[in-house]
Amino acid sequence: MKSIRDIYKIGKGPSSSHTIGPERAAKLFRSEYPEADGYRVVLYGSLSKTGKGHGTDRVLREVLAPLPTEIVFSTETPPGVHHPNTMDFFALKDGREAGTMRVESVGGGDIHIEGRDDLELPEIYPENSFAEVEQFCRFRGLDLAEYVEINEGEDIWEFLDEIWRTMQKSVEDGLLTEGMLPGGLRVERKAKILFEHPAPNEVPQVRECRIISAYAFAVSEQNADCGTIVTAPTCGACGVVPASLVYVQQQRKLTDEQMLRGLAVAGLIGNLVKHNASISGAECGCQAEIGTACAMAAAALTYLFGLKTNQIQYAAEIALEHHLGLTCDPICGLVQVPCIERNAVAAMRAMNSCNLAYFLTDTQRISFDMVVKTMYETGVNLNQRFRETSEGGLAKMFNRRRHEL
Repeated sequence: MKSIRDIYKIGKGPSSSHTIGPERAAKLFRSEYPEADGYRVVLYGSLSKTGKGHGTDRVLREVLAPLPTEIVFSTETPPGVHHPNTMDFFALKDGREAGTMRVESVGGGDIHIEGRDDLELPEIYPENSFAEVEQFCRFRGLDLAEYVEINEGEDIWEFLDEIWRTMQKSVEDGLLTEGMLPGGLRVERKAKILFEHPAPNEVPQVRECRIISAYAFAVSEQNADCGTIVTAPTCGACGVVPASLVYVQQQRKLTDEQMLRGLAVAGLIGNLVKHNASISGAECGCQAEIGTACAMAAAALTYLFGLKTNQIQYAAEIALEHHLGLTCDPICGLVQVPCIERNAVAAMRAMNSCNLAYFLTDTQRISFDMVVKTMYETGVNLNQRFRETSEGGLAKMFNRRRHEL
């Protein structure tokens, strides 16, 4: 497996596959063809069908400016295109093609360039399944955070410190901001309202739900407004991990050093899913994004609560299992409905998964590795309309014009 740095990326929303990935690709292409006098980018699959809603054309033009850039939203998929988030770059010079590059935006802001291996991060984890990780840790007497440090090196804590600070700031900024989100759906920011307006005679359980949800809304709304967030593992699922961890730190008075260790465990879980399945909504539906984020948060919470490695594995399994089959059907291609609410629901589900793992450890029948494989099989067999194309599900049922009337 690769570094957990591949899971956590600081960037601007609203979509890791549709904005962060294309942005990285465009910067690379421009650096390789600096003498070009113009560019053309052809988008295929999900990038074509929901690129306008996600702002793909906007970010490409921003990166390639001031040179003229033609963005083509292709309705056809040519031979050789395998991933649903594929784009072709063309550098133009004196009206002729001076160079080309085919890029796949594979999820979480990562890109794969056809015929190029030099940009791939090295594999640094010898173990490739939770069973292998757990066996190694048991043999060496390590917990999961120590296991991450052994493979990543001590500088991983400096990296995670920046990640944690960015997550905290995204919560803080989101709680302070009001107004409508861009895109024309007239979706109002709700984080501040949730945070500042407790229910009458609010009991502790209701307060916990309200505060965690407010934190998740805060980060997700920042993402939808093209603000700075951390992919965990993607932009669309960026609110789950920060919401649950910020809340737990406050309630349990945990140190930042403890939180970094929790983030390391969460990153390991996200890494396992990415390596053995997918974190791309275009490839496997929202189960790959929100489901993975929930599993990451559940594992981190279980670790921070001082539970054992087998209980961490069980919490992550519960969290992912009960997102199986979740479709990716953003209305109008915007990362707003149902995406923002899903982050809040998943943050609460992470807490519930942790609690269930504590009580029911000895009853587990399905392993985390098994549910990861199941998620991938489920995802690739989902009808394409339910994988981030906005052609099915809520996106199809919602009538924007009728809603505006």
